[in-house]
Amino acid sequence: MKIQLQCIACQSRGDSHFSNLEEEQLEILSEHKSCVTYKKNQTLFYEGTRPMGIFCINTGKVKVFKMGSNGKEQILFIAQKGDFLGYRSLLSEEFYGASATVLEPAAICFIPKSDFLKVLHSNPEFFGKLMKAVCHELGVMETKLAQLSQKSVRERLAATILMLKETYGMEGEGSEVIDIVLSREDLANIVGTATETVIRLLSEFKSDKMIALEGKKIKVLDADKLLHEADFYG
Repeated sequence: MKIQLQCIACQSRGDSHFSNLEEEQLEILSEHKSCVTYKKNQTLFYEGTRPMGIFCINTGKVKVFKMGSNGKEQILFIAQKGDFLGYRSLLSEEFYGASATVLEPAAICFIPKSDFLKVLHSNPEFFGKLMKAVCHELGVMETKLAQLSQKSVRERLAATILMLKETYGMEGEGSEVIDIVLSREDLANIVGTATETVIRLLSEFKSDKMIALEGKKIKVLDADKLLHEADFYG
C-alpha cells in the first residue's frame, strides 16, 4: 500500500545519510519517490537484477542475502530504520549482488536513480558519507568471511548475538532483550550453519546462563561470557 512520506518531515531521516541534506535537496528526493508499506517476507529486489534507484527504510527491518548453490540463504546483514539499500550496485552500475526481503512489517521509500544521483553530485559531504558507508560495508563483508573461515560455529553464534545486541539495541530502557525478531532459520543463515545446530547451541548458551530465550527473541544475560565464547580476546 502506498503512503505519503515527505523527506523533510521523515522521522527516520536523522538516522540516515540524508540527515545533513539541505531543504532544496530533500525536495528533489521527495518529488518522484514512492513510499510503500510491505508485509513480512515480501521481496524488495532480487540478486542479478538491475537497480533503478535506491530503497530507504522508514520503519521495519530487511535481510540482505545471497543464495548458495545448495539453495540455502547466506544472510549478509540486516538493514533497519534509516538504512539505504541498493546504492552500491547503483553507483558501480552493476546488477544487484544480493537479494533483499522484508523481515517484519515495514515502510520503505524508493528514490529513482536520476534524483538520487542529482543530489549526490551536488553535495560533496553527502558523497563522502556514502563512500564511507560503502567502505564500511566492504569491511563488514571481510570480517564475516574471516569469521566463516576461522571461527567455529559456536564462536560465530556468540559473535552474532553480540553483533545483534550492538546493532539493534534493546527493547527498552533496562531491558536485556535484543530488539529484533529472527527465526531460527534466519539466525542460522547469518551464522552460516544448519538450523538444527543453532537450536542446539542456543540451548547450550541458555544452560550456561549466557542468554535466555523469550519466544524468538534473545535476552542477553552475560555479555562478558559471550565475548569469551566468541574468542574476541584472542
